[in-house]
Amino acid sequence: MSEYDPFDELPEVDLLPAYLRASAASAGKTYGELSYNKRSRSWVIKGEPIVCQMAKRLFPGCDGKGRGVARFPANRRNAGDLHWLMLRYPLAVRPTDAARWEQALQDARDYAAARERARCAPQVLDPSPAFFRGQLMPFQREGAAYLVNTPRALLADEMGLGKTVQALAAVAELQAYPLLLVVPPHLVTNWQREIRSFLRNADGSEPTVHVLRGLKPYDLPCAQIYIVHYLLLRGWKQALPKLDFAAVIFDEIQELRHSGTEKYSAASLVAEKAPRVIGLSGTPIYNRGGEIWNVINILDFHALGDWESFTREWCYGYGNNIVAKPELLGETLREEGYMLRRTKDAVLDQLPPKRRLVQEIDADDAVYRELMIPAMEALRRLRDARTNFDRARIEDEICQRMRRATGMAKAPYVAAFVRALLEGGEKVLLFAHHHGVMDAYRTALAGAHPVFVTGRETAAQKDRAVDAFMSGKTDLCCISMRAAAGLNLQRATCVVFGELDWSPAVHTQAEDRAHRMGQKDSVLCYYLVSPRGSDAQMQEALGLKVSQFVQLMGDTVPSEGEALRLQQEAREHIRILAEQLAQRMEAEQAETRHKSRGETAK
Repeated sequence: MSEYDPFDELPEVDLLPAYLRASAASAGKTYGELSYNKRSRSWVIKGEPIVCQMAKRLFPGCDGKGRGVARFPANRRNAGDLHWLMLRYPLAVRPTDAARWEQALQDARDYAAARERARCAPQVLDPSPAFFRGQLMPFQREGAAYLVNTPRALLADEMGLGKTVQALAAVAELQAYPLLLVVPPHLVTNWQREIRSFLRNADGSEPTVHVLRGLKPYDLPCAQIYIVHYLLLRGWKQALPKLDFAAVIFDEIQELRHSGTEKYSAASLVAEKAPRVIGLSGTPIYNRGGEIWNVINILDFHALGDWESFTREWCYGYGNNIVAKPELLGETLREEGYMLRRTKDAVLDQLPPKRRLVQEIDADDAVYRELMIPAMEALRRLRDARTNFDRARIEDEICQRMRRATGMAKAPYVAAFVRALLEGGEKVLLFAHHHGVMDAYRTALAGAHPVFVTGRETAAQKDRAVDAFMSGKTDLCCISMRAAAGLNLQRATCVVFGELDWSPAVHTQAEDRAHRMGQKDSVLCYYLVSPRGSDAQMQEALGLKVSQFVQLMGDTVPSEGEALRLQQEAREHIRILAEQLAQRMEAEQAETRHKSRGETAK
C-alpha cells in the first residue's frame, strides 16, 4: 500500500484544533451524565437545564425533545462538539460507556487530524505506473488527490470529466483492496473494462474481479475487486457488511437519494463498516435539494445532522426537503471537504474540442440469439457458395443481420445510458443505423419526448424535429447516421452512438452535427459498444480499441485512395465476422452432439 502522507513528521497535537487537545475531565462539579443509546446510535445527555439548554441552542444536530435530555447522533463531528461542550459543562460518563466514549473522542481527533493533513497535502496526484496505466488531465490529477486525501468523499464532477478514471487512480495509489463497487446494472460491464484498462498489479497482472450474481448470498471467491449492482443490494444486506472491504465506491450514488428502502439500508450498512467510501455522481441532487442529505448520510452517517435538524436549519421547516439556500449548502459541502465538483466550463481549457469515449455496455443475449437464427441458415448457404461474388453477398447479409441483432440487444441499455445523460442536463444527439433500433429507442425513451430524423420523415417533419431540438422543446434528437448530412444541431452537448458504422467519416460527420464552426464548447462523443456481436470487429476497423478518451479517427474527408483502402479493410472485417460466427456455430453443434451422446450412454 502506498503511503500518501508527507506530514508524518509533524506532532499529532499540531494538527488538532485547541478544543480537541484539552481534556474535559474534571474533579469538580459535573452537570449531568453522558451515556450511549445503541438503538438510536446517539450520545445522550441527561443533566441540568443549563447544559441541555446550551446544547440545544448551539448545535442544530442535537435532538431537542424532552426536558433535561439532549441527544447527539454518534459521529466524529458530534463527538468533537460534545467534547467542546464538556469543557464548559463537565459531564460524568456512564462507566459502562467510558471505553466507547474514549474511542469516539479518539476517532474525532483522528478525523480532525486527517482533515488538516488533507488541507496541507499535495493537491495533485500522479499515480504510480506500477499500479496504474494511463495519463490523467491536470484536473483529474487534482480529483484523484482529493479522493486519496479524503476518506469519505463525493466526487460530483459534471458528466464526461472522467470520474471513473479518477476513482481508479485513487484505488491504485492506495492499493485499496478488497474493493466493493456498487454500480447501476447497465454499467457492470463497463467497470470491468475500465479496470482492465487502467489497473494493474505490481507483477503486471490484472486485478482479480468477481461480479456478484443473484439475490441469494453465496460464498464469494477470493478477489481484489467485487462488483454488485444496486438491484441486488437488498439480497446481500446482511452478507456484505461482514466482509472487510478496504473501500467501497458507489457509482451514480444518486441511486441512493431516497431513504426507507432495503437498497438504501443495505448501502448504509456496508458503508458504515468500510474505512473509505467514495460516491460518484454528476447529478447527486435531482428535484429536491434535501435528497443530498440521504446521499451524504451514506458517506458519513449524520454528517449533516439528523433529518429533523437538517430540514429545520437548511430547508423550509421540519420534514421539508426543499433547501432554502442551495448555493450555500453546496459551498458548505465543499468547504467541509465532503464534495468536489468541477463543471465542464471550469476545465474547458484542458479539454480538446471533441472528446471521444468508448464505453462498454451490456446487451440482452436472448434477444441477440433470437435475431441471429436467420443468420444460421445464411451460414449454411455460405458453405455452398461457388463464386467470390456469392460469398461476398452472403457475408454482407450475415453482417447486416449481426449488426441489427447487436443494435437491438443493446437498445435497452443504450436507452438507460441516455436517460442518465438527460437527467444530468445534457442535450443529446443519439445516432443509430437500423430503423428497428430507432423504434426501440422511441419506445424506451418516450418519456423524454424525443424527435427523430431517420430518413423516413418528410422534409417538413425533419425541419420540425430540428426546430424542436434547437429551441429547447426537447433535449433528445435521434438521428440515422447516414441521414445526418447538412444538419446544424450545435445546441447538443453530447453525441451518443448506439450503433457503429464501418466508415470513420460517417462518425466524424455525425459528430460535426454538434461540433460546428465557432463553437467554444467541448463536445463529448460516446461510443457505446457491446462485447458480443459485430461491435468488436467494427471497433477494430474504426480504431476504437481503448475504453478511454480517444482521438484516433481522422477528422478530414478521406481521399479517393484512402476511401478505397478503408472499404477493403471493412470487407476483410466482414469476412472475419462471418468466419467467427461459423466457428461459434460449429462449436455449439459439437457441444450439443457431445451432450446427446452423454445422455444416450446414461
